[in-house]
Amino acid sequence: MSRRYCSVCHYPQSACVCASIRPLQPKTRLLVLQHPSEVGHAKNSVRLLSLVIPQTLVYVGETPEDFAELRLDLARLERPVYLVYPSEKSVQVQQAAPAADCVLLLLDGTWRKAFRLLQLNPWLQQYPALHLDLEQSSNYRIRKASRSDSLSTLEAAAHMLRALEPGLEVKPLFEALDAMVDHRLAAMPPQVRARYED
Repeated sequence: MSRRYCSVCHYPQSACVCASIRPLQPKTRLLVLQHPSEVGHAKNSVRLLSLVIPQTLVYVGETPEDFAELRLDLARLERPVYLVYPSEKSVQVQQAAPAADCVLLLLDGTWRKAFRLLQLNPWLQQYPALHLDLEQSSNYRIRKASRSDSLSTLEAAAHMLRALEPGLEVKPLFEALDAMVDHRLAAMPPQVRARYED
């Protein structure tokens, strides 16, 4: 018997998050470069990000050729563009204080895959890089990360928007993530769930 999926959020009906979705319309534009392995990942947060912020554009690929359409779109923009990625050259977003109507490029994948996206696409280096300086840890408990400062793409976007648009209520992004995490944890056998709740 096949699983039934919600036609709106595309999660299984037993894990539908529609009741937790409150759309936002930030001034900042979000463009996501998504590693192909993340597209079908059940725990991927970009699907939630796109539900809460429908204007989010997602480009799937690895190579410059895969992102040809994105590069054309960026060339037409008259707004400043920033890459969200911590590095030796990146600047803390609060210090850079970019205008709220800028464009943020987010890399979606594990740390290793995000780094691979960056290495395979040297054209990204033309954009100034921003990073977050956060004390709190991620609430994305259902995916293990290799680094303690890891955030889901949705969380990174939410914290960036909070810094860029102080008047914007970003709570709907965290509510959507919490709903998805809670559904996933509830569906796990107790012995498996215990590994994520430690």
